[in-house]
Amino acid sequence: MEIADWRKRIDELDEQIVRLISQRAEAAEAIGRLKAQQAMPVYEPGREQQVFDHVKRCNPGPLPDTEIQKIYERIVDVMRALQKKDN
Repeated sequence: MEIADWRKRIDELDEQIVRLISQRAEAAEAIGRLKAQQAMPVYEPGREQQVFDHVKRCNPGPLPDTEIQKIYERIVDVMRALQKKDN
């Protein structure tokens, strides 16, 4: 494949990633509403560690687990801010 082909493939993958992140955000919003109803804190370090452990377990590579965790740390930060915004 040529560079243009790879770039087209990346664009297609990015579209899928954006859709999945949006779905994840919808789930995070729903959880945020439930947490507010139950007077639970938005920040749950134990749960966040479970997420990081899970994504590292299912990581097929080529990114190392440390880089996958860095990406998910940012995703979790954004989702946490979204939950706080709704409360």
